[in-house]
Amino acid sequence: MRIQHNIMAMNAYRNYNNNTSALSKNLEKLSSGYKINRAGDDAAGLAISEKMRAQITGLNAASKNVKDGISLVKTAEGAMQEIQDMLNRMDYLATQSANGTYQDEVDREALQKEVNQLRDEINRIADSANFNGIKLLDGS
Repeated sequence: MRIQHNIMAMNAYRNYNNNTSALSKNLEKLSSGYKINRAGDDAAGLAISEKMRAQITGLNAASKNVKDGISLVKTAEGAMQEIQDMLNRMDYLATQSANGTYQDEVDREALQKEVNQLRDEINRIADSANFNGIKLLDGS
């Protein structure tokens, strides 16, 4: 008895298996949307990819922190602008009182009353200005 091999059929079968394996890998990549699905696909590429993902996560966090910082500064700036407007009004009233425009005691009392109200409002703004629970202008 003699055993014969069909070399052409064996080569065709080997090529079929190789093509099926390659097709399976390509379909996996296509369905996942990733070039590298596991370390066996490209170990160095996977390491680089994971490092880049970590960097992206860090940069996204930094970007959010910067945006929060900008919002905090804008909130403080708005409160400071209101206080500046009130201080300018107080300066104007003090100048009017000092230059003799208002000689009458009743007028001066009205000026002082307005200055006191402005002072109280400045203190209220300084105490209440906050960003996400952080007091901005109360000196803490």
